Amino acid sequence: MSEEKKIVQQRGLYFDELEVGTVYKHAPGRTLTEADNVFFTTLTMNTQSLHLDAHWSASQPFGQPLMNSMFTLATLVGASVAQISQGTIVANLGFEEVKFPHPLYHGDTLYSESEILDKRLSSSRPGQGIVKIKHIGRNQEGTVVAECTRSVMLWVKEAAPDEHN
Repeated sequence: MSEEKKIVQQRGLYFDELEVGTVYKHAPGRTLTEADNVFFTTLTMNTQSLHLDAHWSASQPFGQPLMNSMFTLATLVGASVAQISQGTIVANLGFEEVKFPHPLYHGDTLYSESEILDKRLSSSRPGQGIVKIKHIGRNQEGTVVAECTRSVMLWVKEAAPDEHN
């Protein structure tokens, strides 16, 4: 006798499943390393000494190398994907505001959360909706280190393609 197995496909949320005002706390946090910083900085052709030259950085106001802010931004947004947009996104539409109020250093851990600020059905793309999300990153001490507001286009559940990967 064969049993039918239950299959659970991880996905993000559809437009109609999101509620304005809801805050999603993403897990796990991500501890940032010197290797992450050097790899990302050189991969993106950013020659900023604040990320690559420990000796020079030691003489600067923060006294040590800073994590590349674009790595911080990418990690902050990336942490939201599994919970919010995996397989349900149509497109990332853009960023309205990006801030880095406190630096991140090698060895710090970035914890991320996302708040749904607004949503509306697309007027030009039936079956899709636009969601405005505020992403907030905090270090291991709870200090806000990054914030951004972005807009994404998501599928409405009944209009979404059958396959979500």
